[in-house]
Amino acid sequence: MQQRSPSHQLSFGEKAGYAVGDTASNLYWGVFSGFLLYFYTDVFGLSPAAVGTMLLVTRIIDAFTDPMMGALADRTKTKFGKFRPYLLWGALPIASAGVLTFTVPDLDDGGKLLYAYGTYILMMLAYTFINVPYGALLGVMTSNSQQRTMLTSFRFIGAFSGGIFVSQYTLKLVEWFGQGDEKLGWQLTMVLYGLIAIVLFIFTFLVTKERIEAPQKESTPIKQDITDLFKNNLG
Repeated sequence: MQQRSPSHQLSFGEKAGYAVGDTASNLYWGVFSGFLLYFYTDVFGLSPAAVGTMLLVTRIIDAFTDPMMGALADRTKTKFGKFRPYLLWGALPIASAGVLTFTVPDLDDGGKLLYAYGTYILMMLAYTFINVPYGALLGVMTSNSQQRTMLTSFRFIGAFSGGIFVSQYTLKLVEWFGQGDEKLGWQLTMVLYGLIAIVLFIFTFLVTKERIEAPQKESTPIKQDITDLFKNNLG
């Protein structure tokens, strides 16, 4: 990757473009933090204990997948950079996983529990796949510490805006889309959020640039990194 003006003063458009990536992410994180327990217990039909266990299992999985994703992204080399391509590669998977997670299947209790585990784990993997590289992107857009601070501020505004939108409009959208059918309402609301997220992630990809090239260093195989990761977490 060719290095370009690492201390470059970022334009307002590029800062705003980076920020809306976190707006897209918070269309999902806001739903998880604000409505997931309600959806799984009152709409999907799981017991609170089953949901709690599922969330714990997912947290454990996240402890491994986050650093693994970081190692994978750091080894990625494309003409678009290391991290920006994941905004394209991950946009459709996270949108699809969101719809599947908030779809209630016509299954018995055991089948629904397995479906919930599978789709929620898939959702969190898709979230990790796009958000770990997105977070790392900030560090390669400029070496100017003031500009990085500004990017962090813009990112916070983007995240806050996404969270506010979700908290204010999600239940209204569920009611409007469902017209009395709450299961359909949640499914279609996540379709809408997915479409918005795809547009925002693509916009972030288009308006941002990677200007910092990491110094060359001796690299280890990703398999070795994964092995070391498991040793560190289990040791």
